Amino acid sequence: MASSASRSPSPLSARRALPSTADVVIVGGGVMGASIAFHLAEAGVRDIVVVERGELAGGSSGKPIGGVRAQFSDPLNIELGHRSLRAFQDFPQRPGADISLDTVGYLFLLTDPVHAADFEAAVRTQHTFGVPSRMIGPAEAGALCPYLSTDGLVAAAHSPADGHARPALVVRGYARAAARTGTVFATRTAVTGMDVTGDRVTAVRTERGPVSCSTVVCAAGAWSAAIGAMAGVELPVRPLRRQLAFTAPLVPAAPRIPFTIDFASSAYFHNSDDGLLLGLADPGQAEGFDTTWTPDWLELFRAVARQRAPALAEMETSGGWAGLYEVTPDHNALIGRSAAPVNFLYATGFSGHGFLQAPAVGEIVRDLYLERRPCVDVGPLGAERFHAGSASRPEAHVV
Repeated sequence: MASSASRSPSPLSARRALPSTADVVIVGGGVMGASIAFHLAEAGVRDIVVVERGELAGGSSGKPIGGVRAQFSDPLNIELGHRSLRAFQDFPQRPGADISLDTVGYLFLLTDPVHAADFEAAVRTQHTFGVPSRMIGPAEAGALCPYLSTDGLVAAAHSPADGHARPALVVRGYARAAARTGTVFATRTAVTGMDVTGDRVTAVRTERGPVSCSTVVCAAGAWSAAIGAMAGVELPVRPLRRQLAFTAPLVPAAPRIPFTIDFASSAYFHNSDDGLLLGLADPGQAEGFDTTWTPDWLELFRAVARQRAPALAEMETSGGWAGLYEVTPDHNALIGRSAAPVNFLYATGFSGHGFLQAPAVGEIVRDLYLERRPCVDVGPLGAERFHAGSASRPEAHVV
């Protein structure tokens, strides 16, 4: 027999009244906020309010397809990615949703011997965490991805455990599970300020009224610097536009290929519905919140494709998408608890890696809130690392 919860309308389907009090207010209704809400609710935390200025997954988490991988150079990122991969594989059971996970692998194409040596060292580190990555030659790379021209390739790095999934489905799955236990998702509700008394945030002010709270979690992505400033917390996060495009439907259908990245140029492509998704990080992109899609950037991709995957350079495209990376100075996340106010937690600044690390980060923020040892030591990811004399985290596998 179906449960009453499954027979009733989705708890996300209607805009609910905004509670005046909460134990935890999470600012941001993207994949990070939804994951944190789910993991807190699963641990028995009640009176959670997630405040989102637009709709759930309406910011960076609304991108059509998100890569999931554990191929990083920094051990912290490897561990976060690897732990999250296991959670994505288990998503149909916990929390219970189809996220269109496609484990096609990641294939990094390397044309510089120095990059190849760096990736080889990273593969050795990845193996210590159980990641099944390996270095391969140009011929095997070409067999994995028939679109490739292997001219100029010196090596490639491949892990069959990586792949891609649908971020909006992940957000919805986490949010629905959290809402069933009473978590309130206040969409179309902008945060306008915070009340700080002594060393604590006492209320989050919104355009729909204040919410008194005992803890605030900033998961506001590219908007986190402004949210942190409301509490007197410096979060060095900058918005940077990234664009992608879709090919027109391909006949015959595209072969099933890995998420393929030309590392030197950042150009990438992979399967998407009845065609391919194409992307590249424009090195000349100025910072800012503009998310206008401008197809002119496609010429940058096509210039790379003419050498690396010639057939892609001539493919017809049928629209695209622009979104924001939330970038930090060292392209690594900010995760932790502020020194003051002491009840301000943050998980932001993932620099393009937020979706793939969201399950593990949800666990970590849950544990920080419950004041117990997290599954991964994220002490080095604290925002204070950028203060004078502090060392930043290195990460070489940035796309």
